[in-house]
Amino acid sequence: MMRLPFEWMLALRYLRPKRTFVSVITLIAVIGVTLGVTVLIVVIAVMTGFGEQLRERLLGFNPHLTVRRLGANLTEYRDVVERVSRNPGVIAAAPMVEGPVLLERPAEGGSMVLTPFVRGVDQVAGRDVTALLDKIRLGTNDLRGNGILLGWELAKELDARPGDLVNILPPGLAQRMLTQARRNSDGRTEEAFLPTEFVVRGIFDAGFYEYNVAYVATSLSNAQDLYSLDDAVHGVMVMLRDPMAAADVRRELALELGPEYRVTTWMEEKGEILEAVAVEKKVMFIVLFFVMIVAAFGITSTLITFVVQKTREIGVLKALGCTRWQVSWLFLSQSVFVGVIGVASGFALGMLAVRYRNEFLELMRRTTGLELFPASIYGFGQLPARIDAMDVGLICGSALVICVLAGVLPAWNAGRLQPVEALRHE
Repeated sequence: MMRLPFEWMLALRYLRPKRTFVSVITLIAVIGVTLGVTVLIVVIAVMTGFGEQLRERLLGFNPHLTVRRLGANLTEYRDVVERVSRNPGVIAAAPMVEGPVLLERPAEGGSMVLTPFVRGVDQVAGRDVTALLDKIRLGTNDLRGNGILLGWELAKELDARPGDLVNILPPGLAQRMLTQARRNSDGRTEEAFLPTEFVVRGIFDAGFYEYNVAYVATSLSNAQDLYSLDDAVHGVMVMLRDPMAAADVRRELALELGPEYRVTTWMEEKGEILEAVAVEKKVMFIVLFFVMIVAAFGITSTLITFVVQKTREIGVLKALGCTRWQVSWLFLSQSVFVGVIGVASGFALGMLAVRYRNEFLELMRRTTGLELFPASIYGFGQLPARIDAMDVGLICGSALVICVLAGVLPAWNAGRLQPVEALRHE
């Protein structure tokens, strides 16, 4: 049977639970390491999950690439769609119209007016470019006639359901009304401006609060009529095989289409949100890692107390022939054991907290009424999280290194003690 080195055996013996002050501060040091690792794992997992969920929502609602004509609407969009579709990195391309409108919900007690963005999509080609038509929560995605889809949060604000009527006033018509109002002082006859009436066919849920509250969708022809585009569009939406290769495909399409067209990627239009999340994740790791440093001071204070209490035993070991390195390793191994126990406990507790994070939030909401993760701010109904093996390895590995380094100075001082000085007062 394999026997442990005597340094390890003594270190484990010193760490056995006893009703002493040293045992108490050792337990506090272990708890400090456990909590530090737990907090880091939970926060980094939530930030990773938040970033990935946000990217999925962005890529599911927005095109990977958008092609527009510089300074003008796109009249030859069919030719552009055909040329773009020939690129091997492109899955599909479809025309689009997108812009702000005034939306009115008539009601008996007074109408409600909001200013969402309307997106005109081709019901055939557009389905391959955006998942909006597949995310219907109520009603259907039939946009024939004057049909319209509302976002989930926008529908709640308007108290609208499938079958209700809404009126839309495009910016061009609103500008004409403003111009007419300025001319009324000349005594000219007023011209009547009537908004376009739409029927709510369905309510979509994009999974992101910002899109659910700020967008409506209608057919491409309806959107063209709203903006008086005739047979033109605002741009062409492009779906790629690999969204991360958007910059490379953009360069290829820019050369193919020429300088009169502008090709933008989803990272240019929406990527700043993901960059902000990535930066926040790094900052949170650095800030919360100071919790581990504080816990390491607890290990240092524990070992200093051990060295003071075991001064006589150190003198005896030195007199019996123990080397400086053996005595140092005796006390350093205690910090290793404390670090291993604390990191292992923190890893287990962190995994458990990540697994039941939403149940805990729901319990807090029911018992205290406190909404710790409001969807109106963060855009998600539940707290996202994803465990990344590299992140967990970095957290646990760095925490263990910090714990070991915390015991270096006390162990080195213990190894420097001379037998005569250690036994002088005994």
